[in-house]
Amino acid sequence: MSSKQLNVAVVGYGLAGRVFHAPLVDSTPGLRLHSIVSSRSGEIAADHPGVRICADVGEVLEDGSIDLVVVATPNDSHAPIARAALQAGKHVVVDKPFALHLGEAREVAEAARQAGKVLSVFHNRRWDADFLTLRALLGSGALGEVAELHSHFDRFRPQVPDRWRDRAGPGGGLWYDLGPHLADQALQLFGPPLAVSADLGMQRDGATAVDYFHVQLRYPRLRVLLHAGSLVPGAGLRFAVHGSGGSWFKHGLDPQEDALRAGQRPGDGAWGRDPRPGTLLRVGTDGAVAADPAAPVLDGNWPAYYAGVRDAILHGRQPPVTADSALLAMALIEAGQRSAAERREVDFDWAG
Repeated sequence: MSSKQLNVAVVGYGLAGRVFHAPLVDSTPGLRLHSIVSSRSGEIAADHPGVRICADVGEVLEDGSIDLVVVATPNDSHAPIARAALQAGKHVVVDKPFALHLGEAREVAEAARQAGKVLSVFHNRRWDADFLTLRALLGSGALGEVAELHSHFDRFRPQVPDRWRDRAGPGGGLWYDLGPHLADQALQLFGPPLAVSADLGMQRDGATAVDYFHVQLRYPRLRVLLHAGSLVPGAGLRFAVHGSGGSWFKHGLDPQEDALRAGQRPGDGAWGRDPRPGTLLRVGTDGAVAADPAAPVLDGNWPAYYAGVRDAILHGRQPPVTADSALLAMALIEAGQRSAAERREVDFDWAG
């Protein structure tokens, strides 16, 4: 690897910037957390002593020493800031969702092409422990031909918090918050569906933005169900996958977010080790179903994302999440919006 160190500016220091991006950038060899754009100067100084604190994004866009800009702001500002950074000659990482709609996302991708800069979207849950394990299971054929995949990201949050993610307006609501994670994972496993049917709702008292979704992706034989709710006291199921060769069940979320929230960093202890590995049930030659104790259990690896961004910039490798794959996820989010608004299944005609 080259000895060059890339200077990184993180724009925004809310949940995404503080918990996810700044710690991962700071832990990646070859990346230097140089600047953070936010008004939360006290928090930043305590969390990252020595990092430059900027009040305005223009300071980092005009700074020729900044190589990479990470956009970790509210969803409605993702595309404008990303375009401005690319036009200023910076490489860019955008937190999910890519943009508010597919057309806007395509404009950002075109700006990256014209600038000749790396553009990637932070679909970090491709490196969740359970998703990596599921991908390995499907690759090995352990489940046979898959008929159903249920992907849940449920919570019990009966009170509506006072934050932009839970308010009405462009980019708010659970489908734009958790939907991109589940949509991207499904697309990574199975590619574009034939059609999408979505139910997006508001279930909590005082809700003004979507806090529930149940979305079916229809493939020729396979059905994929993406689900998230905010009123699930017994939240636990993450995946249930059923195929001709067996079933796999996973409860509990990947541990990396909680580790980062607790101040841990990659390399601390058993990073990415899931304390609740899944259960694989396999169909034997006699038709009996039994647990397989030799099922794979992989560790999560969010640090691989920023290592991949570094290598894309320094060595011309493919970004860990390409703009094209992020556009596909954005198209699926938009199809879900359209399906829910029209109360019908909509075709998913993906032309790239």
